[in-house]
Amino acid sequence: MVEIVQNLGYRAFGLNLFSEIPLPEVPRFGISKDLTDVEIEYGDLSELWEKQVLLPKQKYVVENHMVMFQVPGIAIFKIQEGKKITVSPISNSDEDHIRLYILGTCMGIILLQKKVIPLHGSAVNINERAYAFVGDSGAGKSTLAAAFLKEGFQLLSDDILPISLSKENIPFITPTYPQQKLWQESLNAFGMDNLDYQPLFERETKYAIPITSSFSNEPLPLVGVFELVKTEHGEVTIQKINQLERFRTLFCHTYRNFLVPRLGLMEWHFMESVNILNKIHMYQLHRPNTGFTVNHLVSQILENINEEDSLF
Repeated sequence: MVEIVQNLGYRAFGLNLFSEIPLPEVPRFGISKDLTDVEIEYGDLSELWEKQVLLPKQKYVVENHMVMFQVPGIAIFKIQEGKKITVSPISNSDEDHIRLYILGTCMGIILLQKKVIPLHGSAVNINERAYAFVGDSGAGKSTLAAAFLKEGFQLLSDDILPISLSKENIPFITPTYPQQKLWQESLNAFGMDNLDYQPLFERETKYAIPITSSFSNEPLPLVGVFELVKTEHGEVTIQKINQLERFRTLFCHTYRNFLVPRLGLMEWHFMESVNILNKIHMYQLHRPNTGFTVNHLVSQILENINEEDSLF
């Protein structure tokens, strides 16, 4: 059952969150309510949802600076002006499931409303610079990031990567919160026991992995993006992504990118992409769709980074 508790302050995604819904994955942050960037609250949205939805299977409503969506059996969510998330739980919904959508889709929409590009992937701190791994679902983004953590590097973010530009148009990735999501197959490969971790959903074989000492807390300049692609070939290969394909890659892996045109943000996204792509290297990393090749991928990426560094 969902219970309302005393409001709590948190820091994640570079934002001060003031929430009446506990967010145990997120670091606590002592703030007054007037310094809040995003307020998270419960509210009854059922009547508003019925008025807004025009089609029986409609999942999203976008109107000016407001986005609403429903997750059947869990909740209705409303995100307003990059400042407020309202959650209307469905009877007997689980608070753990609600948090997944607050820290996922809701925060992704908040970032878009605040005009911060949310890239969908994982990012790690390598020599005080951010490198991002993007790709389709199941490509191995989180697993690759976990392999870097095993090598002593630090995680910046898993799932949503907030990319903002400095005054000098240098792209930075802001840390989100210290948690990874890994499938059972990855846990097995890393010798991790699933009994030590919380499954994201009942009967689900994907687990929430707390990251504490291996988490990087400060924004870092983004210098490289690697797109992971599964292939039928047996070799790991890496190649540069050039010209207009770079724009496609960045848009394709923008979190909830189908909302960008509906929010009237296509021109903004393009101009932000121009500035980002002027400052970063972008590669496509092909890996076989069978076998556990992540350690080889780590070696290839580090070798590639060292080669790029030697050119400057």
